[in-house]
Amino acid sequence: METAKLTVEYIKEHPYIKSCLKKGLINYSALARLISENLRIEKKTSLEAILVAARRYQEKLKNDFVNEKKIRDLLSDSEIEIKNKINTFIVNKNIDFGLIETLQKRVKKENGTLFILEGSESYTIIIQGHPELEKELSMIIIHEKKNLAMIKIKSPRQIENTIGVLSYLTSLFAENGVNIIEFMSSWKDTLFIIDLKDINKTMDFLNF
Repeated sequence: METAKLTVEYIKEHPYIKSCLKKGLINYSALARLISENLRIEKKTSLEAILVAARRYQEKLKNDFVNEKKIRDLLSDSEIEIKNKINTFIVNKNIDFGLIETLQKRVKKENGTLFILEGSESYTIIIQGHPELEKELSMIIIHEKKNLAMIKIKSPRQIENTIGVLSYLTSLFAENGVNIIEFMSSWKDTLFIIDLKDINKTMDFLNF
């Protein structure tokens, strides 16, 4: 592969470098040396090629920076809702759907929160409260997580035509060391399930 392509691939694989490059916060000579060392490219001409490729790629990223402002403007008009006491249960696919239907009716009647995600080998049940569920499903629970929080971001309708919103949001979680336990979206709503201990940190970086 050409040195220029290797350089771009390296930057794409390192989000922190890409973010700094996009914002013009990179020492190109230092970056070129870092890439040449990690990719074991020792020729002086290759080092120069890396530097040129990085500068050219930064020009392309300028458009991303402009789009990032559009994304932040959109998110600044979004509403954020937080729910605690969220539990997730991963269950076998041989679950009795009569039980799930009963549970759904019960939660809906109480204006509670319940989501069911279908995977290739299991279902993930996301629910607020209802400790009795664990007993009712105990025989088919594969894995569970408790004491979680749900963050719902309700955005304006323009989100469906704005490129990169989900990518931008997930990168914020990664850059701030917050693990996304579950993630889902429905039209204007974007939902993240995280550990409750991370809620304050998360609200800081979601302050648009």
